[in-house]
Amino acid sequence: MNIGEITRFAKIKGLNIVGTGDFTHPKWLEELKQELVDIPETGLYKPAKPAESSIYYMITGEVATIFNFENSVKKIHHVILTPSVETAVQINDRLAHYGSLTSDGRPMLDMTAPQLVEEVMQVTADNVVIPAHAWTPWFGLFGAFSGFDRMEDCYQDTTKHIRALETGLSSDPPMNWRLSSLDRYALVSNSDSHSHWPWRLGREANVFELKKPTYNEITDAITKKDANRFRFTIETDPAYGKYHWTGHRKCQVSLSPQEAVKFGGRCPVCRRELTKGVEQRVEELADRPAGFRLKNAPGYMRLLPLSEIISTVLGTAYPSVQKVWEVYNSLIGRFGDEYAVLIDASLEEMAQVTDLRVAEAVVKVREGRVTVKPGYDGVYGELKISNGQSEEVEAEPDKRLVNQKSLADFL
Repeated sequence: MNIGEITRFAKIKGLNIVGTGDFTHPKWLEELKQELVDIPETGLYKPAKPAESSIYYMITGEVATIFNFENSVKKIHHVILTPSVETAVQINDRLAHYGSLTSDGRPMLDMTAPQLVEEVMQVTADNVVIPAHAWTPWFGLFGAFSGFDRMEDCYQDTTKHIRALETGLSSDPPMNWRLSSLDRYALVSNSDSHSHWPWRLGREANVFELKKPTYNEITDAITKKDANRFRFTIETDPAYGKYHWTGHRKCQVSLSPQEAVKFGGRCPVCRRELTKGVEQRVEELADRPAGFRLKNAPGYMRLLPLSEIISTVLGTAYPSVQKVWEVYNSLIGRFGDEYAVLIDASLEEMAQVTDLRVAEAVVKVREGRVTVKPGYDGVYGELKISNGQSEEVEAEPDKRLVNQKSLADFL
């Protein structure tokens, strides 16, 4: 998507500030230079067209570092926040020595995590580095296949510069609160900046209450975990994430942490190693019980994208079909933006412009009265919404998942 499309969908979603993503790619950086104008003394940008746009932009990117640590290959993704296009250019000049920046929007760099932090922080102390989707099996800080057990092992003497981590779709704050070692870090949630599907913009987000939106105000609220300014995060149900449970997609096997342990981490069908899910990985590292609540931390709210709720109710295989967007547009037209629908619109008001089943489903998601069949091994979870008559409404299943197996199938 270009800046115009991102701006349009950000407004529809109800966002105020959007990360540009991928500033390391020369082509996209050049587009940012041409299509954004800086707002003096804020560290933020606005679209050059339309000039009256209410959407702000922060210069952000994501990179992958690949390096050896104690005879093991580590692959870690990191989010970078920077206060200007000029500092982004300086970061790129440094990172270009470690790999090609033109091959991908999220470049693969032959450098250690500490080297990345050093290079980025030497440009300006205002830069921020955050471990991206920290629990994802591949490329996550705590990932089961190429990650670490401790923040300090990954970032070593540069750990002092790490003040936050990104939860990712498959985890949420309560899961991260189970590790006392993470108490000092802010938990941020972001949507997929690499996806070309517009409805995924803002599916996870951070909510701030600021006197004036500036880069420094936002990063300061995050790094200080100031719950008065950094109010809460918007999260998908972690079960909706593609790596929440342990499993093997090819054999359609999905297992809870307890079930996976019983099988010794091996697929009960083909005996290959299972892709260890985020929930199991959290269980391995946690030193607190499930349900622990960290005091004075920013809160969280669980939501799901409106288009995917509508798709589930209408029984379509994908949210991209026309009849989903007809319903979506009628709700946006009435309430202004997607967050207004998901958070504030009443059942009665929604029922005036759309199918009552859709209105009821939105309220149930808002109130946490839905279930999600956990995602696993790269497969998204499936939303299930009870209709109040001991039945459930769910999207037409992917044919590959019809025979998805759990422990009960092998007993």
